[in-house]
Amino acid sequence: MQPVPHHHLTKCWHKLEGGRVQCDLCPRECKLKEGQQGLCFVRACEGGEIVLTTYGLSSGFCVDPIEKKPLNHFLPGTPVFSFGTAGCNLACRFCQNWDMSKSREMHTLADAASPEAIAQTAKELGCRSVAYTYNDPVIFHEYAIDTAIACRELGVKSVAVTAGYISPGPREEFFSYMDASNVDLKAFTERFYHKLTGGHLQPILDNLVYLKQETDVWFELATLLIPGENDSEQELDGMTTWVVENLGPDVPMHFTAFHPDWKMMDKPSTPVSTLTMAREIAIRNGVHYAYTGNVHDSRRGSTWCPECGELLIERDWYRLGSWNLKESGSCSKCGAHIAGVFDPAGPGTWGPKRLPIRMAR
Repeated sequence: MQPVPHHHLTKCWHKLEGGRVQCDLCPRECKLKEGQQGLCFVRACEGGEIVLTTYGLSSGFCVDPIEKKPLNHFLPGTPVFSFGTAGCNLACRFCQNWDMSKSREMHTLADAASPEAIAQTAKELGCRSVAYTYNDPVIFHEYAIDTAIACRELGVKSVAVTAGYISPGPREEFFSYMDASNVDLKAFTERFYHKLTGGHLQPILDNLVYLKQETDVWFELATLLIPGENDSEQELDGMTTWVVENLGPDVPMHFTAFHPDWKMMDKPSTPVSTLTMAREIAIRNGVHYAYTGNVHDSRRGSTWCPECGELLIERDWYRLGSWNLKESGSCSKCGAHIAGVFDPAGPGTWGPKRLPIRMAR
């Protein structure tokens, strides 16, 4: 499937002297000669412009529970049609999808699908949303936006699972087509971002403030806690305080367990006690909805009313139990408004199922 011109999109590059072209999509601002690829592997200089070489190609399609993204306050219990491509604009040493995100080999892109085919398949399968995930959708900007446009025409929502490493111009365009997002706030120190991701912290923080203040995108945060790297009480205190002061108390935070992977096989898995500590610090600092993830902990994975303490949405892994939200999205006990995007008809019934999909060529 060949890349197509996107007359509706603002171009994310400009020409430099000496025949090079600068990619303006993310803070890396890769400066490329003819035939060169950016750090992401998938944006390249061809014919004197930057093109997306993986347009229309995917590393696979799967129907997942929306809670797996993780999103706990966006249409709970519903199925989401998930797909990704290859490459990434960060270089996280702990990447858990490294086989796709770090792939320079396009043979991982076994499936081909047009934006219209993805939207139509998602609709036919009863998915309420499509998730751009597995690798960062920022780098397949054009493919993600075209798919989101096709989805919107069919009443299907779009979800970006992203590290948020995108420049101000493209972010405005990108998020204008998204309905929800999970953003990785990987740590709260520049040292961590520089040493372990090859990126910088400040652009992420700026983009989170932008999402909150300038868009209607529902978003939640995820932080993978890595022993000895980003799990100190001091750092978690600073992070959660910043979130409440800059994003407000209603942005859900997910603290998830690290498992040794990619180039960090020497680190132990995250103890459950660390996740519990992070959640307690978040709540103490005013975060209304804090969760633990990648571990079996129903109580700390469930949603509780920040006003009266009522159990609102019970979760056992990705299976929903008790549901104590009114149609209006408020607590059935005290009536407090619960932040999120909830279906008045109640929760979906998808559960923990994972359904791989092969798209017909």
